[in-house]
Amino acid sequence: MRLHTGLAWVGTIALLSGCATTGALKRAQQQNADALAQASAQQKAALDAEASQRASTDSALRQQLGLVQGDVQQLKTDLQSMRNDFNAKITAMQDGLHFDMPVNFAFNDATIRSDDQPSLTRFAHVVQQYYPNSKVTVEGFADPAGSVRYNLVLSERRAKAVADYLASQGMSPALIETVGYGKTRLVTPKAWGDQPGAELNRRAVFVIETKGQASVALANPAGTP
Repeated sequence: MRLHTGLAWVGTIALLSGCATTGALKRAQQQNADALAQASAQQKAALDAEASQRASTDSALRQQLGLVQGDVQQLKTDLQSMRNDFNAKITAMQDGLHFDMPVNFAFNDATIRSDDQPSLTRFAHVVQQYYPNSKVTVEGFADPAGSVRYNLVLSERRAKAVADYLASQGMSPALIETVGYGKTRLVTPKAWGDQPGAELNRRAVFVIETKGQASVALANPAGTP
């Protein structure tokens, strides 16, 4: 009888021990599940915060660059490529981008040189890709040789030649405006003809304007080129 009683107690203890072990295992599993859920929630919150920050940064870049459509990072890459490939100087303004690229002309001439066609083609691509509804103003200049009136007309012809080439690359002629500043805002003062630096005075530059706003370059023609 005592043997049976002892065996019963042993069985009871083993059962209780098994229940305790099972309960501890379940609690451990629940704690692990809770920890994983908390870590997942924290990771999601971090990712959401990062996405929100990235969206905010992209929005700021869009406002700064006057971006109409497309990917901001890709636009930055394309602009940097133009700087590297064509020595373009690109300045962000309140109403768009100012492009100063080496698009120059021979003395007393308004013909687009073959050497400058690749940069103009790339510029046309950027405009169509990211600024399809924005106005582009082409500004023409001349060196100081000749009369004020003659150089004004010559600079307008140069701007028009550039505008025609951009239109031939698919840009809308209705969104391209031209203006000639003659021999004002010289890059190399007094240099003309074959003198060193004179070619830099015979140039065309561009302003991509945010839709609905006036060009800084037109509003402030006495500013620096």
